[in-house]
Amino acid sequence: MNNETDNTPLFTRIFLLIVLAITIFSVATVFFGHEDAVGARRPVYFLWLFTLLFVMRVGGQVLVALRPRRWLPPMFLWNLIPYPILLPLQLIIIAIMLWINLGFSANTGIATIRNPDAGIMLVGFSTIYFAAMVIRYIVRMSRRPEQRWFGGAIPIVFHFVLASYLFFLGDFYAGT
Repeated sequence: MNNETDNTPLFTRIFLLIVLAITIFSVATVFFGHEDAVGARRPVYFLWLFTLLFVMRVGGQVLVALRPRRWLPPMFLWNLIPYPILLPLQLIIIAIMLWINLGFSANTGIATIRNPDAGIMLVGFSTIYFAAMVIRYIVRMSRRPEQRWFGGAIPIVFHFVLASYLFFLGDFYAGT
């Protein structure tokens, strides 16, 4: 991993802050007025939002892999897993998210059947996942103070997005 100073472009910094704010606001709606925010307690709007954000992350990474962009950070700040392995995994995640979202949009399919046990497990897992990313961020920034606040934050912020997706799905299944 490269140890040079943070060279995350301003556009990416602003985008990461917006994504983080959207994610935090969205999850907060579960605790402060979830029913009003999504109507009939259907998380479909948030599931699509998190999917769109994740697709934007993967798309940005593809652009950088094809040719460096001034408004996007260099490839070494995007991931820990080698890109030829990571991209297919990301595409599988997107395909699963789309399948679930389409089921929720049509209000049909196995993905829309409430399952309280699975819901509780997903909420628990997503909470641990989110907390692990907070710890990962703290550890990274303490080890690389020259890259504070945004160096290497792209994967962490988008793991927050994926954790939030799972949280909304789990909240629906749990019926809380």
